[in-house]
Amino acid sequence: MKIICVIPARYASTRLPGKPLADIAGKPMIVRVYERVLNATKPAEVIAAVDDERVYEAVVKAGGKAIMTAKNHPTGTDRLAEVAQKCPDADVIINVQGDEPLIDPQIIDDLAQEFLNDENLKMATVKTPMKEEEKAKPGNVKVITDKNGYALYFSRSLIPYPREDTGVVVYKHIGIYGYRRDFLLQYAKMQPTPLEQTESLEQLRALENGYKIKVIATDKHFVGVDTKEDLEEVNKIYQEMEKNK
Repeated sequence: MKIICVIPARYASTRLPGKPLADIAGKPMIVRVYERVLNATKPAEVIAAVDDERVYEAVVKAGGKAIMTAKNHPTGTDRLAEVAQKCPDADVIINVQGDEPLIDPQIIDDLAQEFLNDENLKMATVKTPMKEEEKAKPGNVKVITDKNGYALYFSRSLIPYPREDTGVVVYKHIGIYGYRRDFLLQYAKMQPTPLEQTESLEQLRALENGYKIKVIATDKHFVGVDTKEDLEEVNKIYQEMEKNK
């Protein structure tokens, strides 16, 4: 089974224009993400899926592999599917967002292992226990699962609502996905669904169409980059990492 890791990176970020090239301790963010992903052992190949020549050049200059994709993709999944079309020998595609410069490589390997364990698995993602201060923020997506670890729902609202204190853990969804290639191509062709559009959460499209999403748990927490404040925090973390080398 061939597993590849794809990093979609869109240049025209609304809140942080040019985000893939944002400096993190002397290197562009896309390069930092690429370097982290290379530390995973199960993917046979890592590809940055980019829409801007400057981002392409940054990846190639750092020794990485990049593929130019269309600028007008409405979602990251569409960009991912374009790469999947160009990689017919891939069986499983792991999607790591281009704004996760602190992604833990072990999570990538753990997600890949789920597909090695279950030949019928179509889609999988990751959750981690949510910190108290994260619960009220719509940007922190919550997920609830059944007893077998399959997603019941994803929401920007707090789920489950704690009407009774039963000790149920609130989980934060980490935006890393694994797909069986044939399912990814099918999924990208599905029409947007009502819940997906209401919550602005693309993964709900799979649930609304009756497909299962396996959700594995981790205790890892790391900062993604959505704002200038996030970028400053990540820079501080990297500077500390550099000092402790």
